[in-house]
This record gives sequence, structure tokens and C-alpha cells, in this order.
Amino acid sequence: MRSANSGRPTRPRPAWTGAEVNLAAAICAAQLAVAVVVRWVGTFDDDDHGAGLGGGPAAVGLLCTLVFGPFLLAALGLLHAVTCTMPAATLARLARRRAPGPEGAWHLGFVLLLGAFWTLLAVLLLGLGPGGAGALSLVLSGVPPVLGAVWWRRRERAGGQPPERGRVWFRSALVALGGCVLAVAAGTVGLATGIVREYEPPKLGADRLTGVWRGDHGAVLRLRPGGSARLSGVPAQPEFQDVTTKEFTRCDGAGTWFLDTAGRYDPYADGPVSERRDGVVVRVGDCGHDTYWTIGGTEARPELFVLFGDPDAGDLRVLRRG
Repeated sequence: MRSANSGRPTRPRPAWTGAEVNLAAAICAAQLAVAVVVRWVGTFDDDDHGAGLGGGPAAVGLLCTLVFGPFLLAALGLLHAVTCTMPAATLARLARRRAPGPEGAWHLGFVLLLGAFWTLLAVLLLGLGPGGAGALSLVLSGVPPVLGAVWWRRRERAGGQPPERGRVWFRSALVALGGCVLAVAAGTVGLATGIVREYEPPKLGADRLTGVWRGDHGAVLRLRPGGSARLSGVPAQPEFQDVTTKEFTRCDGAGTWFLDTAGRYDPYADGPVSERRDGVVVRVGDCGHDTYWTIGGTEARPELFVLFGDPDAGDLRVLRRG
């Protein structure tokens, strides 16, 4: 193809332009920020397992998130652009040379294929549940950046100038902030109106607690009728240690257990007795102190958990019905 003015061959438009990469990265960073906040709002009715958001390590962690979070989001947005959005643009231009159809449609198709590919890797390497909301979100995460790229191409063909890099990221930050505020407001209104119910732990009697409970690293707790127990690698409060330590020991052997319906034996319990959570006190003769396993989960899928250390940054251990 030759230029009408010079007679020289015109160079094909490059598949990746700086403006497109910048725009795709900014859009992806904004949607990632909103997705994180939406996921957090979705935990409003979940069991927090006794964790808090007070001072100490949690406050430092929150401060680090606010300071370094924008830089991390920008880096992840750029990574998404160069591994998903822009490779899909290259494939779309190659396909359009050999088959009819608008470039934008090809771009969307290829970005969905690449999204499915990266999602499959996440399922295999990270254990993300296939078919879940997380997997679907990964597959669709490339759609907004592609729509932004399509908009930019139309503007470019109309003679528009590339948007300034700083302006693109500033607008991305405003969109992300607005989306996050709306998500938090919706969750707060849902709690206030009862649409979203606050978490309530299940009420389990001794008959529902008897049986086998399993945890990580092969931990097995067998609660038998009559108050006897059998432990294998079960975490327990160590001897002669402050309750706030994150250290714990693993116990094997025979022991006893009983149901505490008022939280009287919970070392972290405070406030009115009526607001304290039920739990199971497990005692082993020569292995650690009594350990209070708080009842959590749901009626259908109950859990026993203990938080070793500071509630703001403790070491959570969970047992589930085997």
C-alpha cells in the first residue's frame, strides 16, 4: 500500500501503541480496585473468626495498603494489559486480515479466550474454584479495557490526539474512588435495612458437636459422647505462655471436652455474656493448656476455630466436620 503524496509504502499500524497500553492499564487498575472493595463488602455477613481492626499490626497493614495500594494496582493493571488486552489486540489484527468482521469484535473474542486461558492456570496453580464467581471475573476482566481501546481507536481515526498519561490515570482514580464509595454505601445500607443480615453463629448442642473434626496438616479432633476426646496433631495453647502469643503446640492422645454456652472459658471474651459466642473447651492431660474452640460457620457447615495471638493479627486455625 502506497501513500498518495510520497509514493512510499505506508507502514501498518502497530498492534501496540503507548496510548492504548496506558489506557488499558488504567482501566484495569480501576476495575481491580472496585472488585477488591466489592469482595470486601461481600464479607459483611461472613464470620470474621474473632479478628479485629484495632491498633497494632492491623493498623499498620491498613496504612501500608492506603500508601502502596495505588502503586500495586497500577502495576497489576499494566501486567494485565501486556498479558491479556494487548496480545488480544495483536491476534485481532492478524485475524482481521484473513477473515471479515470488525476489529473490535475480534478483540473481544480473543480477550475472552486469553482470559479463559489465564483463569485455567489460576485454577490449576492457585486452586481457584472452577465455575465460581472468581473464575468468571477473571475471564471477563479484559472486557472493560478492550472497550476502552475500541473507543480510543475511533477517536484516533477521527483525528483525536492521544489522551495525556496523567489525565488518564487521574480519571481512572476518580472512577475507582466513585465505584468503591458506591459499593461501601450499598453494603452499609443493606446492613441498616436488613437486606444484608449480620453474621450469627450457629447454635449447636453436644449431639451436633460429637464426631470427627479435621484441620490443616492432618489435624483430627474426635469428640465422643460423654465428654471424651481423641486428638491427633490438634493445635493447643502451649504451657506457661501468655494467651496473646501466636505460638501453639500440637497435641496427640486422649483428652476431654465440654460445651461452653456462655463464653465463660473464652480467654478473649469480653462484654455482656449474652453477646459471647459458644465454644468447645478441649483439655489434654500433658499437652498445653485448655484450648477454647469457638463455634462458627453455618448450621449446614459448622466450624470450630481458635485464634492464637493478637486478634488483629493472630494465627487462625479452623476445624471442619470430617
